[in-house]
Amino acid sequence: MPRMLDVSDAVRAEIGDEEADRLLAGENAPGSYDCTSCRTPGDSEQERTSTVLFVGDETAVLAFAHASCLPSQVVQVTEEHLQGAVRSIGGTGSDMAAGGEPYGSVPEQAVLGVTSGLVLIEGELHPALVVEPTAPIVRPGSAGLGDDFLPLLIEQGFMPVTHLASVPPVLHGWSVLLAVGQLHAVLQPGANGGQPVAWWQAHQPLQVTDSWRAAANKHQQVLMFAAPVGSIGRQPREDLLREALDRAAANGKLVAAALPLAGT
Repeated sequence: MPRMLDVSDAVRAEIGDEEADRLLAGENAPGSYDCTSCRTPGDSEQERTSTVLFVGDETAVLAFAHASCLPSQVVQVTEEHLQGAVRSIGGTGSDMAAGGEPYGSVPEQAVLGVTSGLVLIEGELHPALVVEPTAPIVRPGSAGLGDDFLPLLIEQGFMPVTHLASVPPVLHGWSVLLAVGQLHAVLQPGANGGQPVAWWQAHQPLQVTDSWRAAANKHQQVLMFAAPVGSIGRQPREDLLREALDRAAANGKLVAAALPLAGT
């Protein structure tokens, strides 16, 4: 049965017309899958499904997502991150894309979910980004099954937060890139003092509210909070987001830093 797949022009250009047509015909696509964005089950026979191609320096991995979560697109990631995803596949169900690159479903591929909101601290509203992965993050090169997301960030200079009573210290070298009122990326220091590189980059620039942008321009910094998968969840309102942050902090599952604003 033909799958309800969306294959964007960018993905088609990477994998080739023949492979794209095979996917659309249902010859090479899964029926059921775990959405690479929200991690809940999907069925490409029953609902519109996006093909998302993760591309590293030498490897490409094809994943699937609910069309309501992500559009079909090509996402650049580090080769090290991608190789970890390929190892998690174990070679099952893989095929060859154009250029001889292996691809397959990536049930263990973690995606960073980013939510913007205003957080009240010491009687003042501060612009905040809340980052939560969709799956546990393991240390590069590790074969462990734990979650090293917070330890890795603490090693970068983020501070553990037990309650949101004060603004976290500034983490120099990191920044939040805002351009024409849209959120583009979180930047981290480059290797050996080089140009900053994207730690997280929006697939498409994210709109922020006028009040969020005004607060960012006022303070010239953005507070970034990060928590392991399952700690915050998708909160539809800022008051619920604040409650989730307070719970994560009380449970020792929150780190934070103030990142200088880049752009306007």
